[in-house]
Amino acid sequence: MTDPKPSRDTTPGALGSSVRSADPTSPPVAVLQELPENSKPGYTGFDLWLHRLTVLLFVFVCAVAGVFLVIIPWRPEWLDNRIFLAHPSLRAFFANGFVRGLCSGLGLLDIWIGFWEAVHYHEGK
Repeated sequence: MTDPKPSRDTTPGALGSSVRSADPTSPPVAVLQELPENSKPGYTGFDLWLHRLTVLLFVFVCAVAGVFLVIIPWRPEWLDNRIFLAHPSLRAFFANGFVRGLCSGLGLLDIWIGFWEAVHYHEGK
């Protein structure tokens, strides 16, 4: 009579343990073991502070770029620069209200992304 419970080979360093079937001629089958959710590693020490700094810099860059894109298209400096003075057709394109509004909309989207990232920040517990 064979044992109804398969034997487990728990070799350290393996992805999972191999389960042997009742038939000794069949090859072992790998079984993956999942970690419980509360035992997954999070950020610790230097990695935690690096993650915090990265999120802070991302929020700051999003806010600055967003405010810049919202305000600058409506200022006189938007069209009075060397590039646009040298290329009148390009200046006419960027003087269009739709293009200015598009840039301002991208700025608002950028501010929203930074705000969303700041509100949904977590430390990966």
